[in-house]
Amino acid sequence: MTVALHKDETGTYRQRLRIDEHTLFADVTRELGGDSSAPDPHDLFDASLAACKAITVMMVARRRKVPLDSIDVVIERDSSEEQRGHYRLAVQLHFNGDLDDAARQKLLEIADKCPVHKLMTQTEIHIDTRLG
Repeated sequence: MTVALHKDETGTYRQRLRIDEHTLFADVTRELGGDSSAPDPHDLFDASLAACKAITVMMVARRRKVPLDSIDVVIERDSSEEQRGHYRLAVQLHFNGDLDDAARQKLLEIADKCPVHKLMTQTEIHIDTRLG
């Protein structure tokens, strides 16, 4: 995977992210001096968790022929203590389909096994930043 980031000409802090053949944008809120023209980096972080949980559950449901039509994921962020090392995400999953309670509970357990959830909670991450 290749990620390239460039300042976008259309905003003060807006960034154009190229991830392989995909283009995304990031910005910061007006309160921080940005234009609020795209999700901020925290939004992208949180959204990666939501997307991974939904994809993981859908893949397992399809493989097991569970009648799951779609998933709605709602994430509420509490970053009030981020400076002290505490970043909390409350995730609500709404399973749409003809599912009984046992199937819903099993899919809920599977959601916490998605790779991004594991990365965020069970992995020590080392970042080496250098000049290119």
